[in-house]
Amino acid sequence: QVQLVESGGGLVQAGGALRLSCAASPTSASAKIINIVAVDWYRQTPGKQRELVAALTWAGTTNYADSVKGRFTISRDNAKNTVYLQMNSLKPEDTGVYSCNPDVLIDTDGTTWSGWGQGTQVTVSS
Repeated sequence: QVQLVESGGGLVQAGGALRLSCAASPTSASAKIINIVAVDWYRQTPGKQRELVAALTWAGTTNYADSVKGRFTISRDNAKNTVYLQMNSLKPEDTGVYSCNPDVLIDTDGTTWSGWGQGTQVTVSS
């Protein structure tokens, strides 16, 4: 029903910035997307558990892990069915594969779809 495409990762020096995107699109002509109503952004680092770094809730509030608070910001563009994770003042410990996990409203009756992006690698060099 919904395809997610992540982009924006890359290699950056410490102190730099990246903006990750997670775009939702319908997989068929009959499928539709109303908007992305919530999203969790996760970070996976080898040898560590997957970490929830940022979240946009159904209520429209945002939550951030202490390790990224003040540096990362979630935003949403409903016209593009895309959510973003702006990452500033990046540190080497921010290195990892970042994945989005959004709730996508796919019908006016309130039906939602949830899935995972393919992940995008972020590498921060010291």
